[in-house]
Amino acid sequence: MSLFTLNEIEQAVTLVHAAMPPTPQYAWPQICEKASADVWVKHENHTPTDAFKIRGGITFIDWLRRTHPEVTGIVTATRGNHGQSQARAALAAGLSATVVVPFGNSLEKNAAMRAFGATVIEFGADFDEARQQSARLAESDILFPVPPFHRELVRGVATYAFELFKTAPQLDTVYAPIGCGSGVCGIIAARDVLGLKTKIVGVVSTLADGAKTSFETGQLVETASAKTFAEGMAVRVPVQEAFDIYANSLERIVAVSDDEVAQAMRIYFRDTHNVAEGAGAASLAALLQERDRMRGRSVGVILSGGNVDADIFGQVLAGQTPVVE
Repeated sequence: MSLFTLNEIEQAVTLVHAAMPPTPQYAWPQICEKASADVWVKHENHTPTDAFKIRGGITFIDWLRRTHPEVTGIVTATRGNHGQSQARAALAAGLSATVVVPFGNSLEKNAAMRAFGATVIEFGADFDEARQQSARLAESDILFPVPPFHRELVRGVATYAFELFKTAPQLDTVYAPIGCGSGVCGIIAARDVLGLKTKIVGVVSTLADGAKTSFETGQLVETASAKTFAEGMAVRVPVQEAFDIYANSLERIVAVSDDEVAQAMRIYFRDTHNVAEGAGAASLAALLQERDRMRGRSVGVILSGGNVDADIFGQVLAGQTPVVE
């Protein structure tokens, strides 16, 4: 059974497209050659926040205004892309936005969130500690807590997969990164509502592989740390609500190293002149890891975002792999 009806997804598409145009999906010849497959890249790095999360912000804040009209502000935790999406949509709706990020978070993502109107608070060593602090702030202040995973977030981000599948329904497999899980669950929702047989492969970092271990053991497994420079996948604790969806719907989950991610970022820039952040390049990294398995097939990879700090990207283009202390 699909998470949403076709009408619910189409309503989300209407909402999202009123705020931004659809993003493109291209089959770049050099990417296809490297993967030995027909590869469609879904360019979520072409949104107004440079990441797919903007879509969930649009639908979530619309839902919030309709169901909780008394709310004047929101609070959430992020490594950057989710926070930008919520801040942008909240400000447009006349709400305040408070965003908690871990210490050492991307300076450029922090600056972008402030530019969209958010109050940015630094707390904790990683995303999961920041998430706990955002929950405390919601209890102590009159702020509505925006969780990292919510049905309305999934309905919004499902629109990118809906666009992709409408354009390329022949895809055998789609690779997508997993952080808190809204993106991959959105793909599952779009595939199921369209009645397609496309296989979906989740991608995690070898340095934050809790979702993969959980998928393979059938129960949530927390990792000791998440010290990957691919911030969008730097999650120690898988989200139960997301796991309940993808545990029975994914084909498999692939873990990629930071070296593989950095190489995929270089490939995107050299072959297509697109900037991909770490999590944004992870899907391509996983496809290249499984090149022999996917040879000759029609494959989708989600370039989920391009928000990478200039100094980090400079290291990557210079042939290095950034190290998180």
